[in-house]
Amino acid sequence: MPYENLSDHFLIQMYENIRDEARADATSGIRLLGAPARARAEELRQELERRGLFCTPIEWPSEV
Repeated sequence: MPYENLSDHFLIQMYENIRDEARADATSGIRLLGAPARARAEELRQELERRGLFCTPIEWPSEV
């Protein structure tokens, strides 16, 4: 997905939404996220880093 036309705020929000979903997976014990979500999060993290923005890495549940 091309990220260059998206605002910094929107990219951070997308990343944080994936973090919230990963946290929900961890607390519920039901795995909803998988490899595609991890790949998207990594793409977003790299773009945020490229823009010089800080984000705390997502702590993925061990079974995801």
